[in-house]
Amino acid sequence: MNSDDYAELPPAQTWARELDAGRYHCSVSTMYRILSEKGQAGERRRQAAHPPRAVPELVATAPSQVFTWDITKAAGPVKGIWYHAYVIIDVFSHYLVGHTVERAESAERAQELIRETILRNQVVPEPVHADRGTSMTSKKVSQLLIGLGVTRSHSRP
Repeated sequence: MNSDDYAELPPAQTWARELDAGRYHCSVSTMYRILSEKGQAGERRRQAAHPPRAVPELVATAPSQVFTWDITKAAGPVKGIWYHAYVIIDVFSHYLVGHTVERAESAERAQELIRETILRNQVVPEPVHADRGTSMTSKKVSQLLIGLGVTRSHSRP
């Protein structure tokens, strides 16, 4: 089972190939038991070893250093009517530094809200964190943040 021909095959395929060649050594369950006794009962194929990925961490030691923002759908007063609540939060204080409610999600409105929030608070945060939503990754928002010299941070959903 550890020969070059069979090293990456499961015991059932090894057993079938040997049987096709006219050789019977033992049952498939015995092959599994032998592999288990030798500590080889796991995955037999070569596996790619990927280095562990570091999880990015945003740390704020004072107010207005790091902002995070999101867009959430909120049910309206009538069935089938939805609103989009845009919120920008200061990571350090958890203070809501910018918000708006719109009938539709749009990159233009997201861009305006970020610009208004930065102007109103008179501070440009170091990073602005967001998930990978369509408005957050839009060209308009990206150009605004790059123009202001703000680094972006995205997390995967």
